Amino acid sequence: MTIEIDKNSGFCFGVVYAIENAEKELEKNKTLYCLGDIVHNSVEVKRLNDKGLITIDHEQLSTLKNTKVLIRAHGEPPETYKIALENNIELIDASCPVVLRLQNTVKKGSFEIENLGGQTVIFGEKGHAEVNGLIGQTNGKGIVISNKADLEKIDFTKPVNIFSQTTKSPIKYNELIEEIKLRLEKNGLTSSENLVTNQTVCGQVSHRDVQLPEFAKRHDVVIFVSGKKSSNGKMLYEVCKKSNTNTYFITDIDDLDRSWFKETDSIGICGATSTPKWLMEKISDYISTYTV
Repeated sequence: MTIEIDKNSGFCFGVVYAIENAEKELEKNKTLYCLGDIVHNSVEVKRLNDKGLITIDHEQLSTLKNTKVLIRAHGEPPETYKIALENNIELIDASCPVVLRLQNTVKKGSFEIENLGGQTVIFGEKGHAEVNGLIGQTNGKGIVISNKADLEKIDFTKPVNIFSQTTKSPIKYNELIEEIKLRLEKNGLTSSENLVTNQTVCGQVSHRDVQLPEFAKRHDVVIFVSGKKSSNGKMLYEVCKKSNTNTYFITDIDDLDRSWFKETDSIGICGATSTPKWLMEKISDYISTYTV
C-alpha cells in the first residue's frame, strides 16, 4: 500500500501571507479580529480560533471601534475601508496581491466600459468574499454569472467587459466567453469591438487544473481534502473526479470510510489552495493505520 500527498496541493501564497500575519499579531496580543473566515477551511479556522483569532462579519465590523482587524486574502470592497476609517480601526491588510491587482483592473475597466454604454461582468460565485470585493469596484453595477444560465442577466445589445474570480476554472471561463461572443454577434455586435476579455484566473489555480488530472489517474483512490465553503475546492474536486471516479471529498478524518480502501494499492491525497499541508499529512497518517 502506498500513500502519496500531492506536492502541488496546499495553501497558495495569498493564504500563507494572511495566516502569517494573523499568527504574528497573535504572538503579540491575545486576540485579533478577522473579517470573515481567514481561509475557507473549517479545520484551519478552528486552529487559529483556538489561538485567539475571532471571526466577525461586516455587521459586527460596523460596531467595533479602536481595535485591529485582519483583512483576509480575498480582499474587501471600498466600503470596508471607509467603515474602518470612521471607527478608528487599524486594518492589517492581508489581501492577496493577485486579488488587489484584479480589483484595480476591474475598477478601471468598469469605468471605461460604462462610458461606452456597456456592462461589467464577473464570472464567479455570487456572495463569495472575493466577488463582493470586485463588485464593490463597480459601485455595485457589475453582473455576477456562475454558469451559462446566468448569461440571461446580460444585455447582449451592449458592449461587455468580462473578468473572472481568481479561483474559477479557466476552462469554464473560456467556454462562457465563447458563448458571449456568439450572443453578441446574434444581436449584430462584433465581438472584436464589443467584448473585452481579461485573463484573471490565478496562475496557481490554473496550473492545478492541468496537474491534478495526472495525479488522480495514477492512483486507485483519491482523497480530496477541502473546506465545504471553498470555491476553489469545489472546482478542483470536480477536476479530480472527472479523471478518477474513485475520488472522495472530505474535510477531516471523520469523513473517511474504510470501505473506500478495499483492494487498493495506491492512494493519492490532494486538496485545494485553502487546504493546509498539515491536515493532508494528518489524514495520510490516519489512513495508514488501517490500510497496511
